[in-house]
Amino acid sequence: QVQFVESGGGVVQPGGSLRLSCAASGFAFSSYAMSWYRQAPGKERELVAVIGTSGVYTNYADSVKGRFTISRDNAKNTVYLQMNSLKFEDTAVYYCNAYQFTGATYKYDSWGQGTQVTVSS
Repeated sequence: QVQFVESGGGVVQPGGSLRLSCAASGFAFSSYAMSWYRQAPGKERELVAVIGTSGVYTNYADSVKGRFTISRDNAKNTVYLQMNSLKFEDTAVYYCNAYQFTGATYKYDSWGQGTQVTVSS
């Protein structure tokens, strides 16, 4: 079955950095675009970043552009999110999923447990 295991979250001060990882299994990882989503308390889940199958194509939400970098290692079935210059508003639970450009949405209904990122002074 499809599985996502996110890790790397934590508590960081504003301006700090974190690197999230997501290990995926149960599907042909290298054949799918991948994405990171986040969900803050009381808010809907939002798309943060997308990466194409080879890693050449990337796209970001305006709110994180220039601060976050998505990357992937197809040999390890893992996608990463490097987060720099973190802001209070980046506080959320972060999730990964495969991504389908048709419909511009996540591919699988099953989600991992996510990893909590808290930006606090």
